[in-house]
Amino acid sequence: MTVRLTRRIFVGAAASTLAGPAVLRAAEPLKFRWSLDTAPSHPRNQAVVDYVGKLEKASNGELKGEVFHSGQLFADLNVSKALLQGQVEVAAPGAWTLTGLVPDCDMVQLPYFYGVPIDVTHKATDGAPGEHVNKQLEAKLGSHVLGPWIDLGYQNWYSTKQALDKFADLKGLKIRSPGGAAISWRIKFAGGIANTTAWPNVPLALSQGTFDAFVSTDESCNSAKLWEAGVKYCYADHQFMGQYIPMIGKAFWAKLSPAQQKLMVDLWAQNIAGYRKNAADSQANARKVLETNGVKFHDPSADEAGATRKAMLADIDALIKDAKLSAEVVKLVKASTGAA
Repeated sequence: MTVRLTRRIFVGAAASTLAGPAVLRAAEPLKFRWSLDTAPSHPRNQAVVDYVGKLEKASNGELKGEVFHSGQLFADLNVSKALLQGQVEVAAPGAWTLTGLVPDCDMVQLPYFYGVPIDVTHKATDGAPGEHVNKQLEAKLGSHVLGPWIDLGYQNWYSTKQALDKFADLKGLKIRSPGGAAISWRIKFAGGIANTTAWPNVPLALSQGTFDAFVSTDESCNSAKLWEAGVKYCYADHQFMGQYIPMIGKAFWAKLSPAQQKLMVDLWAQNIAGYRKNAADSQANARKVLETNGVKFHDPSADEAGATRKAMLADIDALIKDAKLSAEVVKLVKASTGAA
């Protein structure tokens, strides 16, 4: 009788011990990796780090993310494939890097956005044109777009040796494109020769003279300290507002409960206005830093920008064809910008 009781106690204790790790595992947080290819000081990185921290707190530790900076995991040009294959859980690549999958991501390259106030872009990307793009991305990648896109800032032209005092100064230059057929069209329109180099490789490529100029933003140049790589000039025409599209991979999204999914979406919506303001402030400060480090800026007048926009509109059919923009997204953009 004593032996039988002892065995029962032993078996019960063993079962309890074996069950322990399972209970602990159930309480462990859902972990995710967020891939970025810009430096920690970049406004996109700062926004993502802030969001990930707030998400962990708001979820009471149920959702725990780790942010990988400076292309430690993937460059933006490659991260969509990684997201599709489940090699990373969350990413926010630049819209211009996604045009190979969804050509309509290039919609902000349409001349209607050239040199115009930022609100014009927000109205489109937060509205029907942006939703049209989001649905295509979700279908192609099986991902979920987290919410409104993160602002990077106005894209301009920067060069190392050629002074940029007018649009015509770009003619004949080898110009690095962030990616996308529409930016290549604009480079061709300017008389330049397009070159595609992943962002983490830009400083070395500049110092080696791989290209003469490039399309980027003040803050991107500042965070990478590109004056050290020879950048001396900027033609600040605000050719388009660069934005990043935050996306969650299908496998990770499926692991979340409806309440956790709602929390992620709602928390992003609550903070995006602040992230956009911080991006604008960072761009303004970055320009001052670049000027302090010897970069000379030329701001085209309204007439100068208007003349360039008019010339681009005259060639818009070529842009739409080269970028493979759908008739639907062009229609939606025209309605959103008042160009219809």
